[in-house]
Amino acid sequence: MAERRHHHHHKKDDAVVEPEVVDYRKEEKHHKHLQQLGELGAVAAGAYALHEKHMAKKDPEHAHRHRIEEEIAVTAAVGAVGFAFHEHHERKEAKK
Repeated sequence: MAERRHHHHHKKDDAVVEPEVVDYRKEEKHHKHLQQLGELGAVAAGAYALHEKHMAKKDPEHAHRHRIEEEIAVTAAVGAVGFAFHEHHERKEAKK
């Protein structure tokens, strides 16, 4: 087997740290984009949940599986809404 080498990186204690310049417009755009992705994910997961609910009625032989997949999709939709809400507040903070 090949021998693995471990690289250790150390910070210099006497290094001069310059303040980081933050582009707030760019940060705001970034959070807006992530918010929109979260909203899109919520819509997609919600649509899939409705589809699975329909399939549970249409396909009674596999209804249990469809109900489980519906619940997973609902959970994903709720998570995506939470993410979009979080990014909305991050965007507002960047705007300030």
